[in-house]
Amino acid sequence: MRQFGDIYRGRKILLTGHTGFKGSWLSCWLSQLGAQVTGLALPPGTSPNHWDLLGKPAVDLHGDIRDLSVVQDALGQAQPEIVFHLAAQALVRRSYRDPLESWSTNVMGTANVLEVCRRTPSVRAVVVITTDKVYANHEWPWGYRENDRLGGHDPYSASKAACELVIDSYRKAFWRADNAPLMATARAGNVIGGGDWSEDRLIPDLVRAVQDGRSLEIRSPQATRPWQHVLECLSGYLLLGQRLLEGQKEFAEAWNFGPTPDDNRTVSEVLTHMQSFWPELAWNVSAAPQPHEAQLLYLDCAKSRAQLRWAPVWSLEEGLAMTADWYRNYHAIGKTVTVDQLARYLEAACAAGSDWIK
Repeated sequence: MRQFGDIYRGRKILLTGHTGFKGSWLSCWLSQLGAQVTGLALPPGTSPNHWDLLGKPAVDLHGDIRDLSVVQDALGQAQPEIVFHLAAQALVRRSYRDPLESWSTNVMGTANVLEVCRRTPSVRAVVVITTDKVYANHEWPWGYRENDRLGGHDPYSASKAACELVIDSYRKAFWRADNAPLMATARAGNVIGGGDWSEDRLIPDLVRAVQDGRSLEIRSPQATRPWQHVLECLSGYLLLGQRLLEGQKEFAEAWNFGPTPDDNRTVSEVLTHMQSFWPELAWNVSAAPQPHEAQLLYLDCAKSRAQLRWAPVWSLEEGLAMTADWYRNYHAIGKTVTVDQLARYLEAACAAGSDWIK
């Protein structure tokens, strides 16, 4: 089964944030593709964590991207042809508690990565992962497109919007020559899947509540988000990386990766569906005052579908079923089914006629 034109086989790759939820899944997939992956990240922030459970499928470097010398050492060791930059402070509520952490990590950390990429001759392509929350959210009932205005209310969202400006500046100021590296940004929706134990995220909070035998306290039952399984956005990142490595300059810009409009669901709808897998699941709405979070967010992914020829493979129901299956297996036998679920995703993508798999 040939994926992404087999372009990642033997390719040297630096992946920042490899110990995180999305980063660990991506490191697993890249390893399966035959890439030589070096990861740079802080040590895993939870126990258990997906990265350690996977058996560390990449060279494992620990360090803070806010330290320029750490980033220099990592790229010097990896000598990558492509960099996937996922390392970030990615939690909205945490950004309220410690705003400077979000600003320093997401803005200066990204600037450090780009600056060292600029100084490293081996780098040909850079894919920076930001978020669907980079848009100035007016809670319109239609999706945000890549050319809509950037903004952000909370420090996390605003710092990620600023990150997009840093990227655009580096692209225009330093990488305009014909032989310069190509750089793109990817903006994904709310990602679900097994192996996430982060704080203040719906599915990990749900899993912990079920395991503890308590009611899950939720903040905004009617908040609507573009939910998708982690493998959906990762296929977009890898497809985008392929195009950049092939030297296709028209792809060196911003891209949305989100679900079909039907899979924009409320929190309460997601919980009701998950209750079919965990009948003991119960929840209540918190009465405590909460910091501001948008109630409505949609992504318009027409550009990715038309130009990248990317599309989701699993419905939200299938993604939720896979997520529940992952956690049930882990709690039953203490092992992951990550590789098995990746294989099932690839089979589904092939059956669906996805362009990136033959």
